[in-house]
Amino acid sequence: MSPAASPASPGGEAGAPRDHAEAAPSRDARVSTPAMLLPSGAPGSAEAPLASRLTWLIALRLAVLTVFLVVTAAVYLGGFTPGSFSSIVALVTVAAAYGVSGIYAVFLRMNRALRAIARAQLVTDQITWTALVYITGGASSGATSLYGLTCLTGAILLGLPGAIVAAASGAAAYLVLCAALGLHLLGVPPDQPAGAYATQWGELRYPMFVNLLAIVVVTLLASYLAERLRATGGRLVQATARAEQAERLAALGRLAAGLAHEIRNPLGSIAGSIELLRTGGTLSDEDRKLCEIIERETARLNDLVGDMLDLSRPRVPALEGVDLSATARDVVVLAGRSGRGSDVEVRFDGPSSAPVTADAAQMRQVVWNLVRNAIQASSAGAVVTVRLWRDPSAWLLEIRDQGRGIPAGARDRLFDAFFTTRTHGMGIGLAVVKRILDDHGFAIEVDSREGEGTAFRVRVLDRPPGSGGAERLSVSPELAPRSRPAG
Repeated sequence: MSPAASPASPGGEAGAPRDHAEAAPSRDARVSTPAMLLPSGAPGSAEAPLASRLTWLIALRLAVLTVFLVVTAAVYLGGFTPGSFSSIVALVTVAAAYGVSGIYAVFLRMNRALRAIARAQLVTDQITWTALVYITGGASSGATSLYGLTCLTGAILLGLPGAIVAAASGAAAYLVLCAALGLHLLGVPPDQPAGAYATQWGELRYPMFVNLLAIVVVTLLASYLAERLRATGGRLVQATARAEQAERLAALGRLAAGLAHEIRNPLGSIAGSIELLRTGGTLSDEDRKLCEIIERETARLNDLVGDMLDLSRPRVPALEGVDLSATARDVVVLAGRSGRGSDVEVRFDGPSSAPVTADAAQMRQVVWNLVRNAIQASSAGAVVTVRLWRDPSAWLLEIRDQGRGIPAGARDRLFDAFFTTRTHGMGIGLAVVKRILDDHGFAIEVDSREGEGTAFRVRVLDRPPGSGGAERLSVSPELAPRSRPAG
């Protein structure tokens, strides 16, 4: 059905079929999931594109390299020694890293092949760490922890694929170093004590196993945490967007309520004046038709104003014993006498009595909105069926029409306030229905096939009088919205 709660007789050609739902671009609140929940512009943040994250990675790598070079020279090597092998390797490694970073920066400014650049940086980092591992103890060096840092960086940049690239390249570089030492293809740095290096396979097995296991564990944990953080960041952004949207809708609702009160008074005057003119007996047939059009459009505006008030002034349901069958029959009779009831037949099929515990006025509003929407979605000569029956745990109320059905893309937003696709209405009626049913703890289902019609099925649960529903509504009680099935 149309998500709008337009009146039973909208303007336009009589008998023309109405759509149930089309696109409503004014209320699209979709939010893309961010890459990471980090400060704006930081690696992985929702606002930072991949190029920005890569820039941060370059800066971080250079900072780590610089700090590591200073610490290695001051602590491990005992200071830079001009001409010493380890000092030369350290300086060449850091200089090469700076040079490669400059090349990456050029590609980043071109904004091309960013993912390839990210993977290349991860591989370059692991090779760089391997050179530093070599001059700080080989297979048992403490610098092997830097492999895990790159795996974490890969998870932040590219998720699991990035972490796998970093882990694979790091493990391969480390194994090549260990194999070169074990096969004596690479000797111990001449300025380092030979006893500090493991060069026999028996000595290499344990550090190889421990470090490879650490790389695997860090990769898995980093990937898991990055994905969790990404999902959490996405939910937080969506929740923030929903809260902002709810605040805007609340302000709009307050404005709508004020306007509704101002509009209703002149509408009453217009309707009364037209009724006096039409029944005065001095008008021609053409003038009477014009008066009927004015009355019909006034009734439509009155219904729209009432829906706006219903949506903007929710109240706690006043639970009492209600005969749902009698309520449905009354609405069917009323719908047949108003609006398009002359060209759309409304039928009731149900028992003589259906006792439930609910708010009588609000349940009447639910049935009226659903029947009215069914009539609006139907073409001339169609039948709207209101059916009520019992299952073991609840009463089921079904309103079925023979309209065009609801497009699949619109079903998820069918009960959103202000989501509508028809030229008449504002997308309020079904939002009011959903809010009332949620406050009662009742459920509503939609069964629709395009070209075959739509059925709204309300499940009214059994409950003892005075229980359920009322505590679900957190707003302060307002004046009760009126039961407004009349035009």
